This record gives sequence, structure tokens and C-alpha cells, in this order.
Amino acid sequence: MSTLYTINVVNNSLSNQDFFFFQKPAIYTGGSQVYSNSLYQQMLLPSTSSGSTLTFQSLQQFYAGAQTQVPKLTIGEASGYTTAIQPIDLTPVKANPSSPVNNATLMTVSPALGLSPAVPGPASEQSGAFRITTPTFNSLTQQYNAGMAVKNMVTGDIVLSNFVNAEPNKNIDCQPVMIFYVAVGSYEPGSVINFSESSVTSAVCDATTGFTSFDVVYNPDGTWTVVNLS
Repeated sequence: MSTLYTINVVNNSLSNQDFFFFQKPAIYTGGSQVYSNSLYQQMLLPSTSSGSTLTFQSLQQFYAGAQTQVPKLTIGEASGYTTAIQPIDLTPVKANPSSPVNNATLMTVSPALGLSPAVPGPASEQSGAFRITTPTFNSLTQQYNAGMAVKNMVTGDIVLSNFVNAEPNKNIDCQPVMIFYVAVGSYEPGSVINFSESSVTSAVCDATTGFTSFDVVYNPDGTWTVVNLS
């Protein structure tokens, strides 16, 4: 059964605040620079005058994602156009030949972008990761993103959470890291963010510790309070 992660945000400042949510980049092999996208963004009124709470929920069925890349990846702008996703499993630490997992997918670009339904991958895949195998294509005229997608249970949207530039004829192994962040800013879902910069002044919700629900408070002095609920 897939895990549901829930983050509830309360704005205890005296003014309206835009909050956006994002995830720690996965660990990649087979790619170079790792990019991050915003997962969700919404304005929240002060709690004292509205009683409002902003909730982000992500059903962590893992998804492999591929996307046609914009001509130039720019902070604050959408990372791409057409997006293909497939549900996928992670490679276990110890493989069980009698119970294989569907941890590999093939990316196609002709006649259009797509990902094949996941199938069992080779034993060489790193544990905790899934694999996207890219086809041959002309990287001078075609650019693609490949990585991890996340489903927002509040909106139903699936966006590319983090990704690398997909090079032709490569195996891209993606090992998700289940740490989420909340920061002040207005980055639309699917737009590129600067992870290093945004994460410095953000609230951290670390699901790698086993917690799946978090209460986050934005304080009047600009700091955060995070309570791990369950």
C-alpha cells in the first residue's frame, strides 16, 4: 500500500504569505546536474484573522517521469511541456527471484515522448532506485528531462519533482529521498527552483525518519516550527 504524506501549514505572521512545497533531490546515476521543481504553491491568510490551514498531501506511489525540455531551464519558469509518467517500484536491497519488482521503464521519443509500463530491471540497478533507459536521439536538436514525479493528492496533479537532463542511450538510476520542504515564495507547480537557496530558509519535513504527517507553523519572526505527528 502506498504511503500518504501530509503537511499542514499555518501562517502565524500578520500578513498574507505565498508558500510553496518541494522535495529533496533524488540521488542520480547516469545524469549530470540535478534540477528541482516546485510541487505546489498557494497563498495563505494569517491564522489570527482567517483560521486557515494549507494542506499538501502526496500519495507516494513512486512515478518515473520524462518531459520535453524548454529551450533554456530558468528559475521560476516551467521546466518543460509534454510530460510522460509511469508508476514504478524501487529496487529492493535483496532481490527475491520469485517476487520480482517492476523497477525499470523505457523512454521513447518517436513518434512522441512516452514511457513504457514498468517491468523488472537488471540486477545491476542500485537498491532503493528505479531506472529510466533513454533511446538514441539527436541531443543537439532535442532535449528531455528525466527523473522522479510526484502526485499531489489535493489537486490531482502529477509534476516532475526533480530531474536530470536525459542524454541519449543511457541508463538513469533515480533513488528518491523522502524529505519535503515548505518555503515562502510563489513558484507555480512544475516550475524550476533553486534548491540550495530555497532550502536554507525553509521548514523541513523529514519522512525518512518514519513520520508521514507534519504540522508546520510560519512564525511572526520568519522562523518555522515543525511538529512530527505520526
